[in-house]
Amino acid sequence: MKKDLHPQSYRQVVFQDLNNDQTFITRSTVATDDTITIEGTTYPLVKVHISSSSHPFFTGEERVLDIEGRVDKFKARAAAAEAAREKRAAAAQKQAKRAAAKADKASDK
Repeated sequence: MKKDLHPQSYRQVVFQDLNNDQTFITRSTVATDDTITIEGTTYPLVKVHISSSSHPFFTGEERVLDIEGRVDKFKARAAAAEAAREKRAAAAQKQAKRAAAKADKASDK
């Protein structure tokens, strides 16, 4: 076997499933800034969206796994961008009308 092939920075890390708050303590080299205290001991914390405790294959229940609502978020951002674009266009038209009215008033004098 080759020397120094495997990392030496293994430590106990907590993986937390965001669907059901289930936690797993295991050894890992993953880097994280979050921490969690369990039974008086502080561990590095890695948050995962799905694990064996919430995956339908392991739980036997069927459900939608789009916990982030990615499609809904995209549609909301697109609608907000369109509304902002329309607002800017309306403001530009209003400004142009004011400038035209001001120019007409100045030419009448």
